[in-house]
Amino acid sequence: MNRILVVEDHTPLRRQIVELLQGVGWAVDEASDGRLGLQLALEQPPDVLLLDLGLPGLDGITLCRQLRAQADRHVPVLMLTARDALEDKREGFGAGADDYLLKPFAGEELLWRCQALARRGELGRSWVLTRGPLRIDRRTHTVHGSAGQGLALPRQAYRLLVALAEAWPRTVTRSELQQQLWADEPPESDALRSHLYTLRQAMGADQALVKTVHGVGLRLDVPG
Repeated sequence: MNRILVVEDHTPLRRQIVELLQGVGWAVDEASDGRLGLQLALEQPPDVLLLDLGLPGLDGITLCRQLRAQADRHVPVLMLTARDALEDKREGFGAGADDYLLKPFAGEELLWRCQALARRGELGRSWVLTRGPLRIDRRTHTVHGSAGQGLALPRQAYRLLVALAEAWPRTVTRSELQQQLWADEPPESDALRSHLYTLRQAMGADQALVKTVHGVGLRLDVPG
């Protein structure tokens, strides 16, 4: 599931965008000011960042520049603004924007541009993740551990492992994992603990690689 972060201070427009994206299956985070938007983008890098320019706290241009300077990966940025002068566009692209959409805009065009940016973010990324003795193929959804043996993982246990592997070496919070596995509809029971147990059992001798960081979340404990 693709994740998108909407940073927009105009509440009615932000809610409209969030509903539009959720309606096509995107997991959406939102922020109404620039400082919170930058914090979220750095802590949980989205597949696409929708960024207004006239934000309180930290304007969109500054946010984009700081994101490019501090993030450990490229986050595709789509700037949303009513500023249509050529100089405004030059400044936006110069700050690191990937695309630029003028307000008002059609919802369909916003979706097309988000989908294109999400695909662009996949370019050059290997399908295979190697983390210590683990080899995860995201195209075939297969996992191999120590000595090359295949691991039989149920769907949610596999998704949990991929989330940890993609975030490595960072610790992933429980709320972030729940968001990635179930979006905005987490089950009432402690399903995450159940899937974690299933994952560790299936990993056999490699189960110690999935480490609980008490009070924080989970991470893969493998060398860099």
